[in-house]
Amino acid sequence: MAGQVKAPVPKLVDVARWLWITSACVGVVRFVAQLFDREMLIAEARRQNPALGQDQIDAGVNGGIMFGLLIAVTILVAYTRLANTMARGRNWARIVLTVLGAASVAFGLFRLVAWASGIAAGLGVAMSPVDLGVTFVTTVLDAIAIVLMYRVSAHFRKRVTVDSASPRS
Repeated sequence: MAGQVKAPVPKLVDVARWLWITSACVGVVRFVAQLFDREMLIAEARRQNPALGQDQIDAGVNGGIMFGLLIAVTILVAYTRLANTMARGRNWARIVLTVLGAASVAFGLFRLVAWASGIAAGLGVAMSPVDLGVTFVTTVLDAIAIVLMYRVSAHFRKRVTVDSASPRS
């Protein structure tokens, strides 16, 4: 319908959209920073495969970095598209973001509790202050985004009503 005016995105939904995108950006930036710690990647490859030569280790690390960058871009694009689709009132995108966000919040809380209780250290898992900070920030951003999406449920019902009322070809 060419003359149809789109309803504005409610403020809380728009804030939720930007929280999802920000959370994805923070996580991806941290992931990419870890990818560029080449010395750590080489040491880990050497620890896992001590029989490999330096050329093989270098090739494996280079391939891993390229694959990691591809994954990072894919995640960022997926979260951005889901957040924008959710903001347009698509309930299915809100549900997908809720599932992903709930898993992220649960995992984040697990990491923070494991660190605070000393369980992580007891298992030999080292968590840097940067990792803990990123975990805390993304956990909070995702939790707030979930809450905000459900504060304006009428935005999603209105969209469903408009979709179901439109003629089908």
